[in-house]
Amino acid sequence: MEQSEKRALLEEIQSLLAYGGPAPSIDPALLEYLDTEALTTIRDRLKEKTATLKEEDKEWLAKFRREE
Repeated sequence: MEQSEKRALLEEIQSLLAYGGPAPSIDPALLEYLDTEALTTIRDRLKEKTATLKEEDKEWLAKFRREE
């Protein structure tokens, strides 16, 4: 059960890192080294940061990703 919970957290982290664009790929091998608590902390911090992004910041990030 813990492995599936860790995978779900990793997917959520990838989604949060995407900022509405294509989700980055995070190597699932990291799940071996990170416990559920660490992944939850990462997810929660990303949620806090993405919640405070202004709409202008989101637009700027979207332009930056398209140019790559």
